[in-house]
Amino acid sequence: MADDEEKNYWQQQPSEAQGMPQDSPLTDSQDNSQAQPQDELPPEIAPLTWTAHEHIDAVRGPLWFIAFFVIVAVLVAFSVLLLQSWSFSLLIVVMAIAFVIYTRRPAQLMTYTVSPQQGVYVGEHLHPFNEFRAFGILQDGEHSSVVLLLRKRFAPGVSLYFPLEVGEQLVDILGEYLPMETVKLDVVDAIVRKLRM
Repeated sequence: MADDEEKNYWQQQPSEAQGMPQDSPLTDSQDNSQAQPQDELPPEIAPLTWTAHEHIDAVRGPLWFIAFFVIVAVLVAFSVLLLQSWSFSLLIVVMAIAFVIYTRRPAQLMTYTVSPQQGVYVGEHLHPFNEFRAFGILQDGEHSSVVLLLRKRFAPGVSLYFPLEVGEQLVDILGEYLPMETVKLDVVDAIVRKLRM
């Protein structure tokens, strides 16, 4: 009996010295203060979710379409007269039609989630943080976007448009995992954005 008391001396609580029975269970308040659920994340590292359009829709006037078809006609004339290639001319026409259909497609509303444990979700597609080497902020008129720069060379960056109210928290989360850089549009991104105008 004396051996049992010596083995259990470190388990005594201050309340036991005040007369609480040794084997009485802890109260609910004590139990809640000592055990916290492990699957709940603190607010500062909780996933951030928002919805925004995948790109900015712009109204294209008749002048844009006239200029586009003039460029296509010049390319077709060049391929027929100088290259004498009807197949290349046909390819130019098919690409022009596909591009017009693409530009007239309205921007979809996407759900974005930045999860500190997993990475960046664009819709249901996950991009782990190790796919990226850095991120930066771009201002596209009155719209703001985060550009995630991929580690692969010549791969276009992943752009996430976001509302102003999530901007600070978004930069804080990304800054924990990626360095922030000043980003500029490369030639391909600049052309794509101009053609969307």
